Amino acid sequence: MFKRHKSLASERKRALLSQRATRFILKDDMRNFHFLSKLVLSAGPLRPTPAVKHSKTTHFEIEIFDAQTRKQICILDKVTQSSTIHDVKQKFHKACACFPFALHHDCKFPEASPAMQNCGPFLKDYITIQSIAASSIVTLYATDLGQQVSWTTVFLAEYTGPLLIYLLFYLRIPCIYDGKESARRLRHPVVHLACFCHCIHYIRYLLETLFVHKVSAGHTPLKNLIMSCAFYWGFTSWIAYYINHPLYTPPSFGNRQITVSAINFLICEAGNHFINVMLSHPNHTGNNACFPSPNYNPFTWMFFLVSCPNYTYEIGSWISFTVMTQTLPVGIFTLLMSIQMSLWAQKKHKIYLRKFNSYIHRKSAMIPFIL
Repeated sequence: MFKRHKSLASERKRALLSQRATRFILKDDMRNFHFLSKLVLSAGPLRPTPAVKHSKTTHFEIEIFDAQTRKQICILDKVTQSSTIHDVKQKFHKACACFPFALHHDCKFPEASPAMQNCGPFLKDYITIQSIAASSIVTLYATDLGQQVSWTTVFLAEYTGPLLIYLLFYLRIPCIYDGKESARRLRHPVVHLACFCHCIHYIRYLLETLFVHKVSAGHTPLKNLIMSCAFYWGFTSWIAYYINHPLYTPPSFGNRQITVSAINFLICEAGNHFINVMLSHPNHTGNNACFPSPNYNPFTWMFFLVSCPNYTYEIGSWISFTVMTQTLPVGIFTLLMSIQMSLWAQKKHKIYLRKFNSYIHRKSAMIPFIL
């Protein structure tokens, strides 16, 4: 009994001690909470964490390398954000460039053959440096374009050559044809008419190049001029040789075939001229150029049907010239020109569809309802 009573007394003491300890802890926690609340209230309202401002690059450093050798040519400092590729070209030319060049942004050099670089398309002059910059240092690659000529020179050379070459064959120079055969055989009237139409065609080209077309101020490699002249001059020589030959055979259906095709040729030439005049003076609404719309001139109504009526009229002229002269060289030249112009027309047609929201999708590119 004594042991049991003693154990109960010890348990009561432990309970009292635990209750006192709990009360002490609660009082201590209340004091700490009260102190913490006073501290928070005295600190005032919470302030938002200030945002970290990222510094913007106001100037760029442009490193220009040779696209062939991958050697650094020069470094252009303090190039502003608003600077364009055209501005960079001018600074680069003043600094160290003495050759016609074009700039690339990214060139890939395969490890297997480092000389076979792939630099992609040239950067356009209107592109800003800020749009291609990933950091304050921009790397560009310069490609030597070789000897350059202006586009005006290219067009004048392309069209002057055929005009003069055809006249040389029309005069039947003794070094080209047999003099006795030329004197013995009289020329058919279609030969004179073909010479007139051919001269009208290229004289119109020359006048439009000088006074109508807004030729780009850019340049093109000299090899392009040589290739274009070889194409036009070569075909003109072949065409003129056959048409002005003393043994030339006139068209099978006689004057009716000649007259109809000549009238159609002149109509297409007139239509081509009026279309080129309209394209050289496009309509403008604000900052966006509008697609040319037909006016009171009947030749411009072709815009209702095709996107590139100038190519339509051009092909029409050469088809008429082919029927009028009935010669194989003219037919081959017309076929090649038709293929090339159809590619140009389809490319422009896609650009019009993408650029102009109000453009009529049911239009054809060059041939109404067909192409």
